[in-house]
Amino acid sequence: MKPFLTPLLRSTVVLCLSLIGASGVQAQEALLIHEGKQVSVPETSTYRKRIEMGTAVQKSLPHYQAIPGVIEVDPAASVSVLPALTGRLVDLKVNLGDTVRSGQLLASIQSSDLLQVGADVQKARDAFHLTQTALERTKQVFSGGGNSQKDVDQAQSAFEQARSEMERSELRLKVYELPSQVDLLKLSLPVKAPISGTISSLNVGTNSVINDPTASLMTVTNLDSVFLTLLVPENLLSQIKLGQTLSATTTAWPDQVLQAKVQSIGAVLDPDTRRVKVRALVANPKHRLLPNMFASVKFNVPQPPQVVVPLSAVIMSNDKNLVFVQTKPWTFEPRVVQLGQEDKGEVRVFSGLNPGDKIVVRGGVLLND
Repeated sequence: MKPFLTPLLRSTVVLCLSLIGASGVQAQEALLIHEGKQVSVPETSTYRKRIEMGTAVQKSLPHYQAIPGVIEVDPAASVSVLPALTGRLVDLKVNLGDTVRSGQLLASIQSSDLLQVGADVQKARDAFHLTQTALERTKQVFSGGGNSQKDVDQAQSAFEQARSEMERSELRLKVYELPSQVDLLKLSLPVKAPISGTISSLNVGTNSVINDPTASLMTVTNLDSVFLTLLVPENLLSQIKLGQTLSATTTAWPDQVLQAKVQSIGAVLDPDTRRVKVRALVANPKHRLLPNMFASVKFNVPQPPQVVVPLSAVIMSNDKNLVFVQTKPWTFEPRVVQLGQEDKGEVRVFSGLNPGDKIVVRGGVLLND
């Protein structure tokens, strides 16, 4: 059987295939022309349709600094309820978490000291009425010539002393917020809410014995507004001003942006953390913000104008960031750039580009091939 191809025919086939391969390589090389660091895109190259040009611009973009914070109770809006006297708590009218208003009755305490107060009031009132009657009688006798002016003066003095003692004893009733008409058998000390708010802690129950007048019965906390406390690094302290408005979000309510107004800036720098405590007031009408919640605070740090390019213009090559800059029509050279913060599809460029440079904003990866 004869060979399928004669030697002459085989040579012809090999030559044709070589020419086809060479023409394919030339067609591929014609897409780009490399001259040192520069890359040119010929007029016939299909890459021209895939490469998009732009300009490096200079902008003053805002720079937001984030600092962790925590929600705290306003110290002026959290009041401990202390007993005015020792005794036994006979009637507890609230539970933990209840909402109360200022002046609302929270509990009642029976106290032997309170019984003594009532007895002193009745004794003083009796003495007052007795001296008042004696003074009137002495004046009548004096008008009839039956005694001297000295007797009237003594009766008047006793009356004034009795009246002062009665007023002093009745003042104690007002201090303890007791009614003026004292019933010794039903006398109990009312414990009232000092402010409107929520019972945030409760340390007693009905029939509890109160031995220490300095021990808190409960705490009433008003959460209508709370403090957002943050520790600001020393290098950022110059960016915080009294009255400045900060934006914040919490882990519990990430979609709710809070507006916090700076109320105080600490006067002492922590030597270990190199931070200063800053407190900002936040409105909390729905009481969603609870003490000890974590928050993230953002504030604007002014920045000088910087060169900004689209993120799509940056090419990563061998651990370097490159941007292709046009040196002449359809001729480009790669430049190594140092990048800063990204913001909404743009990135700051610290070095490597100048404002006004013509750059490749899309398709730069083709030139980097």
